[in-house]
Amino acid sequence: MIELNIMALTKITRLILPEMVSAGRGRILNIASIASFAPGPLMSVYYASKAYVLSLTEALSVELKGTGVTVTAVCPGPVNTNFFRAANADDVSAFKRFSCADAVDVAECAHREMMKGKVGAVHGARFKVASFFMKILPKALVRKLVHIIQSNRPS
Repeated sequence: MIELNIMALTKITRLILPEMVSAGRGRILNIASIASFAPGPLMSVYYASKAYVLSLTEALSVELKGTGVTVTAVCPGPVNTNFFRAANADDVSAFKRFSCADAVDVAECAHREMMKGKVGAVHGARFKVASFFMKILPKALVRKLVHIIQSNRPS
């Protein structure tokens, strides 16, 4: 997960970004997650790696100002893909509790926001609200809430 969400993302960005800047145009779309906004007990590496994706995107957006290159991070909640099976997370309560978004809807949202040059895009109204509260609530409370959600797995 660290190799994919952090190392590969960083290396690929480093490889393609100079050419985009030289050309004076380009768009980068990074896949973060609603998990980007919170510490994630019981899925700590996933949450932390997605926080890296969002943080890198936000930092690059400032560095790229005026170059013609934009960078966007899409932050969906659970999406209907095989991620849960591949991550051995089929039984994670957070994924069962929230209905999964359609992958095409998320992709269309991501593309639309990237084309507008938005830095961040949270897919879905309930996750926009959740991300807002995760930003303003004390981290200790957010950690506890995420732990409750993550630990409440069906038997």
